Parts: sequence; structure tokens; C-alpha cells
Amino acid sequence: MTGAGTYGGRHPGWPARLGALRVGAGVVELRPVRLRDGSAWSALRLRDEAHLAPWEPTMPGTWAQRHSSAEWPGRWMLLRSAARKGTALPFAITVDGRLAGHVMIGNVVREPLLSAYVGYWCDARVTGSGVTTAAVALAVDHCLGPAGLHRLEATVRPENRASRRVLEKLGFREEGLFRRYLDVDGAWRDHLCFALTAEEVPPGGLAGRLVAAGRAERA
Repeated sequence: MTGAGTYGGRHPGWPARLGALRVGAGVVELRPVRLRDGSAWSALRLRDEAHLAPWEPTMPGTWAQRHSSAEWPGRWMLLRSAARKGTALPFAITVDGRLAGHVMIGNVVREPLLSAYVGYWCDARVTGSGVTTAAVALAVDHCLGPAGLHRLEATVRPENRASRRVLEKLGFREEGLFRRYLDVDGAWRDHLCFALTAEEVPPGGLAGRLVAAGRAERA
């Protein structure tokens, strides 16, 4: 199996800026995470604790401790290192240029699997406006196109209807239930597994599907 770190500090599809799609909340784009995102990232995460915490993996420390601006440089360095090694593609979601969340493509495995997982979170103020769906569509099109992957998976708690709806609108298939899969919000939780392969992406990509359905416009 070809190792993920065989691309000399870069790998197919990284770094990259992706976009843009216009939805109700504004113009959605993806870009690499930045060191200077710390203050905006912390402000979003601290304000949206009630919105995000029920779906986040259990970690040591309080929410405030884990999401202070002082924590961001260390997180950013880990993300940048993974991106350079070819094991992840960490994207910031922006809406009209402002940080609004993240799309994380992680556990990238090259030949022969060519697979990864996709995870995401978004500013509570723009949920329901198509931002997350547009952002994930841009990331998936990039991963199953220029980045050279074949399959993307996403796991989501059955109770998380909003996240499930994002995947369903984009054509991800539900493949099964993982029992007590991940320690989330203080307990081992069941997760549904969704997946999509390159053969299932229509001409024009998932972003094109959103535009054709009237859910977004090219910007």
C-alpha cells in the first residue's frame, strides 16, 4: 500500500481554495485553516457550545478550556502537519469571507483504498441556510476529483437530523449502524455510516446538483 506521506510535503488536492457558491446566508468558500483563525474560531466555538457539544467527541477539560484562543495554535499545527503528510485536508468554511465553520477530510488513505472520512461543523447563526450543505458539496467534489480519492464516509448520530439531512441532500448512501461507535458528549453513542463513491457523483459534481436544484448559485 502506498503510504500517505510520499508526496514531498504536499499531496494531491492540498493546499486549495474551493468555491464559490451563493446561498441564503452569503457566498460560501473553503480555504485552508490559518494560524490567525484563532480568535474567530474560539469566539464561534464558545458561543455555540449548546449547539455543538451534543455531537462532539468527549475530550479532557471543559469546553471553555478546549476552545480558548490559546488552544488554537497547537490544533492548527497538528492540522497543518497532517495536511503536509497527506493524511488530512482541513478546510475553513467562510461566508462572505468570515469564518463560519470547518470541513475536515481525515484519515486519508491512498492506494488501493483511496478513501477518507468527512466531518463538519458550522456557525449556529447560519444553520438551515444551506451553508453546510454547500461547503460539504465543494469539499466532496474536490476530494473525489482533483484530490484523487474514490470513497468518502461520514458517521453521524441517528438523533442528529440536521447533519443527516446534509448528507442525504448530497446523495450519500446510508450503509449501516455502528453500535457504541464513538464516545460523544460523555457516553458511547451509536452512529450511522453514510458513504459516497466517485462513480455516484453526477456530471457537474455535487455543487452542480445544488445549483440545478435551485439550492445554490455559482458566485
